[in-house]
Amino acid sequence: MRILTGITPSGTLHIGNYFGAMRPAIELQTRGEAFYFIADYHSLTALTDAEARRRYTHGIALDWLACGLDPARAVFWRQSDIPEVCELMWILGTLTPMGLLERAHSYKDKTAKGISPNFGLFAYPVLMAADILLYDTNLVPVGRDQKQHVEMTRDMAIKFNQTYGETLVVPEHEIRENVALVPGLDGQKMSKSYGNTIEIFGEEKTLRKKIMGLVMDSRTPAEPKPDADKNLAIQLLRLFAPAEAALDFENRLRAGGLGYGDLKKALFEHYWNYFATARARRSELAADPGYVEGVLRDGALRARAAAASVLTRTRKACGLA
Repeated sequence: MRILTGITPSGTLHIGNYFGAMRPAIELQTRGEAFYFIADYHSLTALTDAEARRRYTHGIALDWLACGLDPARAVFWRQSDIPEVCELMWILGTLTPMGLLERAHSYKDKTAKGISPNFGLFAYPVLMAADILLYDTNLVPVGRDQKQHVEMTRDMAIKFNQTYGETLVVPEHEIRENVALVPGLDGQKMSKSYGNTIEIFGEEKTLRKKIMGLVMDSRTPAEPKPDADKNLAIQLLRLFAPAEAALDFENRLRAGGLGYGDLKKALFEHYWNYFATARARRSELAADPGYVEGVLRDGALRARAAAASVLTRTRKACGLA
């Protein structure tokens, strides 16, 4: 089984990225062939600062490796190091109905937020489909908000196979329902575009201030909170604390007597300790940039070998070879 996922270098990674995509993908390294990439082509639709793109790309490589991506088990590369993906995107685009792209949630959401529509933003699902199909991917671990893109990828693969014969592998998606949508500081889905993120790595003082700034309601500590399970701090605590510890805080909040300040302090400590090992590993990797670049370069060689095989097969099927 071949597993594939990617993260766009459009900013600093946060815990929504980690629990929604990174951790599931890293756990899947033991289940099959893992193909993981940094989607720098995708970042072009929203980011026009070249130096920031380079910085974010390097930072994402550090984050993935620090959090447990193993280059001995996973193929890890920069998307732009594989030019074959752009050719496959064009081939798929010739069979992709406009209506399918117009229904894409990400396109509608981003334009509704005032992002200027462009071809790259509109065609994002086709490039994502090429990312997946170029490597004979069987399984794509995604957050719930990306499920539609995998379904669209399946539609494109099926349409190609119906038109030119069985050529492309039709992938499946996998979602961890309990962590697929991580709430942000304001209770909405955690997202860089909402400005409500908690970073995986960063300065302790800054991150503590973010978590202590979580907005709670005006009830006093002594008041029982029968809706404790819906409390934002409790929802986040469940991600970082052992289940029994998180349940204990929830029960104490429900019964009354636990102050919101104490709850947020506990949340920060569990969050900070959760990433302690990864933080130390990231510091080591940051001190050796040659190693990180070597991992990406070796990964690109392995990924391109797989991509060339699929593209050759696809070109032959549709009469380009």
